[in-house]
Amino acid sequence: MNKTTPSNPLEFSIRGIVLGILITLIFTAAQVYLGLKVGLTFATSIPAAVISMALLSAFKDATIQENNIVQTIASAAGTLASVIFVLPGLLMIGWWTKIPFWPTFGACAVGGVLGVMYTMPLRRALVSQSNLPYPEGVAAAEVLKVGTASRAGAKEGKAGLWAVIWGAVASALFAFLAAARLIAGEVAHFVKFGGGATGLGASSSLALVGAGHLMGITVGIAMAVGLAIAWGVLVPLLTSWNPMPDASVADHATTIWRTQVRMIGAGTIGAAAIVTLATLVKPVVGGLQSALAASAHAKNGGADIPREDRDLPIFLVGLVTLLSMVPAGWLLASFLQGGPLSELSLPLVAVGVGYILIAGMLAAAVCGYMAGLIGSSNSPVSGLAILTILGAAATVGFVGRHVMGPETSQALIAYALFVTTVVLAVAVIGNDNLQDLKTGQLVGATPWKQQLALIIGVFAGSCVVPPVLELLNHANGFAGAPNANAISDQPLAAPQATLISTLAKGVIGGDLPWHLVGYGALLGLGLVAINYLLKASSNGRLSLPPLGVGLAIYLPSAVTAPVVVGAVAGYFFEKAVHGKSYGEAASRLGVLIMSGFIVGESLFNVALAGLIVLSGKGEPLAIANSMGESTTMLIALAVGAAVVSGLYRWSASSARRCEA
Repeated sequence: MNKTTPSNPLEFSIRGIVLGILITLIFTAAQVYLGLKVGLTFATSIPAAVISMALLSAFKDATIQENNIVQTIASAAGTLASVIFVLPGLLMIGWWTKIPFWPTFGACAVGGVLGVMYTMPLRRALVSQSNLPYPEGVAAAEVLKVGTASRAGAKEGKAGLWAVIWGAVASALFAFLAAARLIAGEVAHFVKFGGGATGLGASSSLALVGAGHLMGITVGIAMAVGLAIAWGVLVPLLTSWNPMPDASVADHATTIWRTQVRMIGAGTIGAAAIVTLATLVKPVVGGLQSALAASAHAKNGGADIPREDRDLPIFLVGLVTLLSMVPAGWLLASFLQGGPLSELSLPLVAVGVGYILIAGMLAAAVCGYMAGLIGSSNSPVSGLAILTILGAAATVGFVGRHVMGPETSQALIAYALFVTTVVLAVAVIGNDNLQDLKTGQLVGATPWKQQLALIIGVFAGSCVVPPVLELLNHANGFAGAPNANAISDQPLAAPQATLISTLAKGVIGGDLPWHLVGYGALLGLGLVAINYLLKASSNGRLSLPPLGVGLAIYLPSAVTAPVVVGAVAGYFFEKAVHGKSYGEAASRLGVLIMSGFIVGESLFNVALAGLIVLSGKGEPLAIANSMGESTTMLIALAVGAAVVSGLYRWSASSARRCEA
C-alpha cells in the first residue's frame, strides 16, 4: 500500500489490517462473554497496541502510525460488544429462541458505521481544538510512543506482550480450576440479621479483579459504597419486613435483592444517568456549533490541508449516513414481517428509522464528549441505554397503542429492544471514534485512514457477536429467559439486558414497580448531591460517581465484590511503584496483566461453551472430589491471592529490567 516517507508514513498495510482484524475477532469474543457475565466491558486499545508493536517489530519498516491503525481496528471490539447489553432481552421476553445471524450482524454494522459518520464532523471541535483530557486515548498514544521510541521501549513492548500472555494463561487456568470443581466458583457467606438476612458473595474470577484494576480506585470505592447500601442496609431491612420462613437464609436474602433491591438500583442508575447527561448538554451543543463552524471554514478539496487534519469528505459522510438508512429500514421491516405488527409496519419502520437517525446522532455526540471527559470505559453507556429504551418504548408504544394486546405488547417490546440495539451501537462506536482520533492526533496519524480502519473493525466485530452470543445462549442461556435449548443449568446473568428488557416491559405493559424505582431515583439524586459536595470541598480531588454506586446496588455482589478487590489491589500496587524510576513502566505492565486476565478467562469460557455444546454436558470438565464447599472456597482465595500478587511482582521486576 502506501510507501513510507517523512510526510507520508506507512499507515495502512495488509499485515496491519489482518492483525487488527484477528485481534478484533479474539477480543470481541472475550468482551461478549464478559458483558453477559458481569454487565461490564473494557477498552481494548492498549492491549491491542502492545500486541501489535511486539509482533510488527519484526518488520524494519513498521511505524507508530501503522501500529495505531491496528489498535484503531481492534478498539471496535471493546465497544461494539456493548450491544449485548440489549440483545439478550429479546430471548428473555420469549421473542427469539436463538440469536439469528443477519439481523444481529446488521444492527451492529449499521449502527457502527453511523457512529463513525456522526462523530466525524465533531473531530476538530472535540479533539483538535479541545482541551478535553481523553484519558484512554492519551494513555494509548503514550504506550505507542514508548514502545516504538527506543531500545528500552522495544524491550518494554516485548515485556508488555508477555504481560498479556501471562495474565491470559493465569486467568484461563484459574477458570479451568473452577470449571473442574477443584476450587469454588463463588465464595459466599449469608447470615441471619435480626428478623432478616444478608450476606455477600464474590465470584472466583480474575477477570473481575482485572476489571477493577482498570476502573481505578474511585470507581472501586463507589462500588464498595453501593455494596454497603445494598447488602448492609437495604437487604437486611427488606428481609426483616418481608419474612420467608420456609426459605434458607441465602435464598431469603437473594430473593429480596432480586425482586426489590435491584429495582431500587435501577432507579439509582436512571436518576444518576439523567443528571450526568443533563450536565453535558451545554458542552455538547457548544462542541457541535464549533464543529459546524470549523467545517464551514475548512478549505475545499483538502489539497492544502495537512495530512494530519484530513477527514473523509463531508459529502461522503452525508451520503453514507443517508444510504445507511436503507439497510436500517430493511432490518426493521424484516424484524416486523409476519408478526402481529405487520399491519403497522410502515409507521413503525418510519418511527424506528427516525429514532435511529435523531437519537443516534444525539447519543453519538454525548458519548463522544464523555469519552473525552472521562474515557470510554467509564462512559455511562448503561445510563444512555436506559434513556434510549425508555424513549424507544414510549415512541413505539404510542404508535401501537390502539392494537395493544398480549401478543402485540410482546412484539412492541421486542421492536423497541431491536431499535435500541442499533442506537446503542451508534453511541458506543461514536464514543470509540473520538477516543481513537485523539490517539491518532498525538502520534501523527491521518484521520480519514483511522475512520476507515474503525469501519473495518466494526464489520469484523459484527461478524463475531452473533455466533458467540448464540453459542453462549445454547450452552448456558441467560437468567430470566426460558432457556429451553440451553444445556447447562448455570445461565449467564446478563444483568444489563435484564434491566433494559424489564424497563421496556414496564413502559409498554405498565407493570413496572415504579415505587421501588422512585425510591432508587431519590437515592440517586442524593448521591449526585454528595458527589457535588465532595468535588467542591476537595477542589475536584475526591468524588463518588453515583453511577458506580447504582451499578453496585443493581449488579450481583458476586460481580461487584471482586471488582472492588481489584480496584483496591491496583491502588496499592500503583502506590508501591509510584516515584520509582521504573514506576510508569510497571504501571503500564500492570494494566496489561489485568487486560490479560479479562481476555484469558473470557476466551476460556467461550471455549467451554463450545465444549458444553459438543458434549451435551452442563459441566464437561467437572472432576469428582471429596472436598467440602468451605475447603474449595479457601483454596480459591489462596490461589487467587497468590496469582495476583505474584504477577504484580513480575510486573515490577520486568519494568526494572526494561529501565536498566
